[in-house]
Amino acid sequence: MKRLIPATLLLSFLLATAVSGQKTATSGQDIGGLIKKEAASSVATAEVMYRDLHQNPELSLMEFKTAARMAEALARLGFEVTTGVGGNGVVGVLRNGKGPVIMLRTDMDALPVRETTGLPFASTVTVQTPLGPETPVMHACGHDLHMTVWHGTLKTLAALKGKWKGTLVAIAQPAEEVSGGSDMMIADGLYSRFPKPDYALCYHVSPDLPAGTIGYFPGAIFAGVNSADIKVFGIGGHGAMPHKTIDPVVLSAKIILDYQTIVSREINPVYPAVVTVGSVHGGTKHNIIPGEVEMKLTLRFFSDDVYSRIREALTRIANGNAMAAGLPQELMPVITFPDDFTPPVENDPGLVGMATESMETLLGKENVIRVDPSTVAEDFGKYGRTDEKVKIALFWLGGANRAKYDESVITGTDLPALHSSNFAPDFIPAYTTGVTAMSGTIIDLFNRKEP
Repeated sequence: MKRLIPATLLLSFLLATAVSGQKTATSGQDIGGLIKKEAASSVATAEVMYRDLHQNPELSLMEFKTAARMAEALARLGFEVTTGVGGNGVVGVLRNGKGPVIMLRTDMDALPVRETTGLPFASTVTVQTPLGPETPVMHACGHDLHMTVWHGTLKTLAALKGKWKGTLVAIAQPAEEVSGGSDMMIADGLYSRFPKPDYALCYHVSPDLPAGTIGYFPGAIFAGVNSADIKVFGIGGHGAMPHKTIDPVVLSAKIILDYQTIVSREINPVYPAVVTVGSVHGGTKHNIIPGEVEMKLTLRFFSDDVYSRIREALTRIANGNAMAAGLPQELMPVITFPDDFTPPVENDPGLVGMATESMETLLGKENVIRVDPSTVAEDFGKYGRTDEKVKIALFWLGGANRAKYDESVITGTDLPALHSSNFAPDFIPAYTTGVTAMSGTIIDLFNRKEP
């Protein structure tokens, strides 16, 4: 037997369904509006934090006060906080029901640079280093902005806990500039003592993109880097009688010239690489041919295979030239690779695709820009090279003042680069853009339905 539904009840049901459907269709827009509102409302207090961090920079492995401040900020947001992870590292965990685990990372250390920006809150800090000399210190790589955007994003996510489910892991990493902090935190149980992330995300400020934009690349966005120390031997003697010597200065010169063919003639042209000899030292006086010369090199690459080829070529070319000069086996060059290897930052293409989709929705497609890979290095890549196979994505956060950026495009002049004593990002648009884009991305990742 069929029951008849009164017309008034049927109309009410249809209207309720329509309204419900409308709310579902606009829920993403509603969240976007809330995110933008949270980001805008926190600018004033965020700028206070940023200026304080900028005025009080600390060098790598010396981030004691900075780490304490990051830990205190996490605790105020309701995170479970653990300090002293891998040295000065800080880990915060915010559990919000069943769902993915997402890690957001910032770095904390500054550089031994004397600031010349002329800003009213410029750093005047100098510190005594472990090696002895006093050095000025500055946040010339933007880690002060990284920390402030990181905190603003976490604050937004904590305020909008009703919009997502999962676990948020926030880490403040020491010693990025010396490329050891990520290793130290991983070795100290980052992935075993705390929830293992499904995704790990971070920003790096860009002096080459205008504030208000985000740069992305779905692959190796930053190069890997390692150093090489080479000692070239010879048979020294009087500078007036070179025929009685084997001159390591001349031999080094030949080796250096031949090294220029590694990238141009031994590496597939579609794979970028850099081999730079940055230091050459040998000899003591004008008229003495020395017994040895020392060289220091930096190597940049975007794949392990290219790095292996470069290492092999460095040894082969040095030994070949030494043999051609007539040196005995015991005087072959000695090549060492210091233990400061930093792998490429290999962004997961799928994660980048999901993130950029969220960022474009919030910022507009014109403000989410595909960029070329860069030969700078960053130890964030190590978080994705463990046995846990965490998917990582690093994004450039535009930092250049828009008017100055436009002027530089017209005139062809370069803006102050990272590590420059004049580097100063345009805080407010960089901050609001960074917080908005990353908050929206993380909420979308938490709420994403797996296929």
